Amino acid sequence: TKLDLTNYINDKNPIMKNEEIIIKSNEKIIEPDRVRKVIAEKMVESKKISPHVTSFVDCDMTNAMEDRLSIKNKFLKKHRMPLSLNSIFIYSIYKAIEKFPMINISYINEKIILKSDINIGLAVALNNGNLIVPVIKNVNKMKFIEINKKVNDLIIRTRENKLIPDELTDGTYTMSNIGSFHNLMGTPIILQPQVAIMAFGTIKKIPTVVETKKGDEIQIKQKLILSHSYDHRVIDGALGGKFANE
Repeated sequence: TKLDLTNYINDKNPIMKNEEIIIKSNEKIIEPDRVRKVIAEKMVESKKISPHVTSFVDCDMTNAMEDRLSIKNKFLKKHRMPLSLNSIFIYSIYKAIEKFPMINISYINEKIILKSDINIGLAVALNNGNLIVPVIKNVNKMKFIEINKKVNDLIIRTRENKLIPDELTDGTYTMSNIGSFHNLMGTPIILQPQVAIMAFGTIKKIPTVVETKKGDEIQIKQKLILSHSYDHRVIDGALGGKFANE
């Protein structure tokens, strides 16, 4: 029997058009709030604008996690704030952008706009399920301790709804820590008019084959998978992949 898809693709389908919605007895309508409507609009718009490509990198975090563990208590006592993994990720992105500045661009009206400032957005999930992206501006002019302080401050004030409008604008690159939800990897959607976004998955202890002078050994490594999605109109696989590996 041939499957008839007419009802799923014609103009009367409420999924395809703004037609009247008929609710069944076991269903109910939930009206999305303003933020959710804006997110939905922006995500659809981005997919229409940018042909997304995603590269994945298996990242060894063993040394970074051991170093963080060895100093985090002293760091907290001295600076009165936690040593955030997000700060480490943002600092790493900033250093990679310095090496590959063509990631820090916009593509508007068939023109490439190269940004001298590195403004990194950090996706923050709220308790109501919405997502807000505050921006750490001029990361390239900040020391690590300043980045860490700003990250902690922005996350707290985002969740307390205390951001000012200027802290949500002018991002040139965005990152998302999906590992905080115990996700292995993801394919994030670019925030326009940026051309790339990176997601960091959960950090897991994994048995890994390591080449040594004595031959191959199996060692326990702390690893994550990072996902780099980029706009294929202006970023090819070579640049997108090299940036992710950096």
